[in-house]
Amino acid sequence: MKNIDFKTLDDLEAAGKRILVRCDFNSPIDPVSKCIIDNTRIKIHAESTIKELIEKKARVVIVAHQGRPGDPDFTTMKEHAKILSDLLESPVSYIDDIVGEKALNAITSINKGEVLVLENVRTLPYEMKTGRPEEHAKSELVSKLAPLFDCFVNDAFSASHRAHASIVGFTAVLPSYAGRVMERELKALIKVSTSPEKPCVYVLGGAKADDALAITRHVLEKGIAEYVLTGGLVAQLYLYALGYDLGPVNTRFIEDQKLDQFISEIRDILSRYYEVIRLPKDLAINKDGVRAEISVNELPTRYQIMDIGTKTIEEYRAILSAARSVFMSGPMGVFENNQFAKGTREIFSAAAGESRFTLAGGGHTAAAIEKFGLKDRLSYVSTAGGALTEYLMGRSLPGVEALKEAARRMNK
Repeated sequence: MKNIDFKTLDDLEAAGKRILVRCDFNSPIDPVSKCIIDNTRIKIHAESTIKELIEKKARVVIVAHQGRPGDPDFTTMKEHAKILSDLLESPVSYIDDIVGEKALNAITSINKGEVLVLENVRTLPYEMKTGRPEEHAKSELVSKLAPLFDCFVNDAFSASHRAHASIVGFTAVLPSYAGRVMERELKALIKVSTSPEKPCVYVLGGAKADDALAITRHVLEKGIAEYVLTGGLVAQLYLYALGYDLGPVNTRFIEDQKLDQFISEIRDILSRYYEVIRLPKDLAINKDGVRAEISVNELPTRYQIMDIGTKTIEEYRAILSAARSVFMSGPMGVFENNQFAKGTREIFSAAAGESRFTLAGGGHTAAAIEKFGLKDRLSYVSTAGGALTEYLMGRSLPGVEALKEAARRMNK
């Protein structure tokens, strides 16, 4: 597999082995009931890596996290283990310990084809400290657990932008492999960021304008994308940088979010790539509760901008019709309100289809895809957030680099 030079499950003889698997089970938690309200991340691990290892009669021990210490969603892995058991339709054990005697005894007692979930790894005070694999290998987590395992599998792509102990520490001392979720994420990313089939189009919307700017700069400077289509707050900020007066309510939001700090950088990139960075020609505003469309030449407006307009949709659809590779992140507008869902629905639908490879990523993007029933028409929908963004910015991910280094040692 081009540009992925580490071991995968295809290289692992799993039968009978005791395998430590790092998953990303981090899930949305209801603030009142404290129950998990979306099991998507647990499900993707269950249906791929974990199921495969069980079928191969491995002894599977899972380490994962939920939330951050002090945050409302910081809790145990007990419910995660129950959900995993239901998804696998087989018993999954849970132990409220990680490196203590209870955990060590449970790990050594596990039988072939069984699954054990350890406690939230972030209950360990040193887990979230960043460090090199060799440094983390000296931690209590790695020094106590590693001798009990035959190998380590990192399946947590979405947490692999962090050089935490459970992500990189085991790779320094154990034969290490990428799980199927990790493998799929990277294969999909390569298709739109390293060797995309041309023409390649990036659709960047939503509210994370700083991330969108960094991705835009990288993919255009490296010649990865032929076009970048903008929507949402990203497009508003670009228009603002060009000197358009968006009106008091929209300008105030940009200033309150301190997004005006990026203006000079946006102007620089627009001066070099103006022809390929497409901005809206018209916009949809919330005029007393009703959708109304205005040309950007009619700005400023005293109403809130909520979506891209019809002429912009037509232009973007024409560009997407010729694309062979598409990456989408962020909605075109406030799609949660049906009056302003048109831009997101039309553009996401245009990007979907068998004639091109389309990768979508980001929480709001996934929610829009679910709302419009597009998931089955897209090539891949990523569950990653920060790791996806870091990768698309051209930055290396510590978890991925650690797997590569482990593979080099294994090949010697």
